[in-house]
Amino acid sequence: MNLLQQFKEQWAAKHYVLPGQTVLLAVSGGADSMVMADLFLKSGIPFAVAHCNFGLRGEASVLDEQLVLDWCDRNKIKCHRVQFETKEKSAEWKKGTQETARILRYEWFELIRQEHGYAIVVTAHHANDNVETLLINLFKGTGIGGLHGIMPENGNIIRPLLFATKEMLAAYAAEQSITYRHDASNDTDDYLRNAVRHNIVPAIQQWFPNAVVNVNESIERFGEAEILYKKAIAQERKKLMEQRGHDYYIPVLKLRHHEPLATIMYELLYPFGFSSAQLPNVLSLLDAETGRYVSSSTHRVIRNRDFLVITTIPADTADLIIVEAAPCAIEAGKYHFSFSIQPKPAKIPADPEVAYLDMSSITFPLILRKWKMGDYFYPFGMKMKMKKVSRLLIDQKVPLHEKEDIRIVECGKRIAWVSGIRPDERFRVKDTTTQVLVVKRTKS
Repeated sequence: MNLLQQFKEQWAAKHYVLPGQTVLLAVSGGADSMVMADLFLKSGIPFAVAHCNFGLRGEASVLDEQLVLDWCDRNKIKCHRVQFETKEKSAEWKKGTQETARILRYEWFELIRQEHGYAIVVTAHHANDNVETLLINLFKGTGIGGLHGIMPENGNIIRPLLFATKEMLAAYAAEQSITYRHDASNDTDDYLRNAVRHNIVPAIQQWFPNAVVNVNESIERFGEAEILYKKAIAQERKKLMEQRGHDYYIPVLKLRHHEPLATIMYELLYPFGFSSAQLPNVLSLLDAETGRYVSSSTHRVIRNRDFLVITTIPADTADLIIVEAAPCAIEAGKYHFSFSIQPKPAKIPADPEVAYLDMSSITFPLILRKWKMGDYFYPFGMKMKMKKVSRLLIDQKVPLHEKEDIRIVECGKRIAWVSGIRPDERFRVKDTTTQVLVVKRTKS
């Protein structure tokens, strides 16, 4: 079966979109994305194209953009394009160039998707990318969550080519005489992924020629195992953790009878900001006297008689608190904040003290911080019109003494919620949303 036939079968089997819906393809001009565009074109799937010019390779970036524009023009495909000042943003955000580019493009893709009503955003990640991601996760150290590689579906992002190897895409490009641009930066080992691609994967393939295909099959099984793992952890959490007010109590004697103890302990404490490196110290509390404790940036786990008690660290004066995962509870100023992940309710309550945010748009860790001058966001209900937080507080007639206590929930350098006021349009709950992050503010 050739690549086009496989793609058609995969697409039909997955039911990514309803018949007639238009999707948005992320097309760079490289071989993988140009093959993807050709597959969509020949499959008769309605689509538009989005191209990002990151301005990192001078004239080469301009030629990439022109190739995509010419292809869209010949095939009468709508093309959206944008040019980013990537280096300037990288310096401003104090992030690496690749991470900055990733944030910029995915935020822009989602903006275009919403503005034009496209069903999903589609990228050209393939089986080799999946293997590289798994290896990088393994070498850095990972739990079961790092074994699923690249997710085929992540919110509004779809990756339908994960079944295809790089060799399959290259063969198709040659057979169909597909024109594409070669990114010379991919030939260097300047970036970690390139180093893995050029050195580690080929060495593995010398001994295991079918490694890419075999590892991708394993990744599918890891993903299924992760589902079972999460269900088991949820059951353990329900059995072992009792909430009393703002604190959580874990009975020591009961905990000792649960195996594997270290894994369960880590999963119970991870949402409260504790790292795997702290696990030995936390486990030592099982044999410690009352009053001993271990701290994360936001919480303490304290040995108190027959219990381990998870409690918040007073944060009255803290300007910034890291929220590693949910569920968790945080004291900030005169307010108590709780974060939890829940199924989407049938109706979103109109309560300014509670934010319901699309979980597919959320990436941990989040930041809970005081607002500052210069902050801006896209208030819900204003059709993606930008507004400064300072202006919003004036319009809402928030008294000066109360402004000091307004906290911001920030996700990936974007404001998700101005607490007690309004969430951001980019995090709104949509028809396709299945889970929501619920952030609730109450007075302490």
